[in-house]
Amino acid sequence: MFFGSIPALVTPFVDGRVAEDTFRELVEWQIAEGSNALVPCGTTGEVATLSSEEHRRVVEVTVGTARGRVPVIAGCGSYSTAASAERMRTAKEAGADAALVVVPYYNKPSQAGLIAHFRALAEGSDLPIIVYNVPSRTVTDIGVETLAEVSRLPTVVGVKDATGNLARVTAQRLACGEAFCQLSGNDDMALGFNAMGGVGCISVTANVAPRLCSQFQEATREGRWDEALALQDRLYPLHAALFSDASPGPAKYALGRLRQGFPTELRLPLTEPSEASRAAVDAALTHAGLA
Repeated sequence: MFFGSIPALVTPFVDGRVAEDTFRELVEWQIAEGSNALVPCGTTGEVATLSSEEHRRVVEVTVGTARGRVPVIAGCGSYSTAASAERMRTAKEAGADAALVVVPYYNKPSQAGLIAHFRALAEGSDLPIIVYNVPSRTVTDIGVETLAEVSRLPTVVGVKDATGNLARVTAQRLACGEAFCQLSGNDDMALGFNAMGGVGCISVTANVAPRLCSQFQEATREGRWDEALALQDRLYPLHAALFSDASPGPAKYALGRLRQGFPTELRLPLTEPSEASRAAVDAALTHAGLA
């Protein structure tokens, strides 16, 4: 259902407000450059700082601008099952094709609690769900056996795996079945992830280098591994540089360099990237041939 290069879109702000015109331009550029789907309101979109109305509006703008040319996977996660269900409801009303639902964070639910969480969401909506497992942010890690049980829910179609454990790809394929969609949540591991059975990446780097990321994913999909490795080497410094300070600060800085007038404003508690981070992004953009 979902594959390839899928940017987790940044949310541009101007004077504290969502810059809708700039966001529309970003969506159009992403589609023109070959992105295979779009994720608004993810971690990279500073979703934790968005109000409920802003969340709804960002999804609406993404869907309205995409006009069915690529799927829209709306970030709908929360540490509250009820809040996640409400976000899924509004995302479906806005026309999203699926929901990306992070494993609940902060309150550290048990594996039984995770199953109950995703079961409640699946029973409350027919919107397809991609489970987002990122233990470095959530503390809780959805185990392979737990994911296998969750994958049997009719609307749970895949996982964004940001565990950093490539062995999980094989383990999850064997547990959940080959039809279960596995997307990498780590740009720097996407080559190995796809070699082990993954089908794409929900990407930070694709915000900045959408065409290169799309070409990379296409090469892995078609088995052109030498070409994919060359693109991996070209992009690797950028993958690292975009996390040289709190994300998405470096990504917004990079977009400000590449797209004239793109606002680099962040919402607190995030602040602009350090001088060292900006220098790393500059060098990585040059290495990738983008600047």
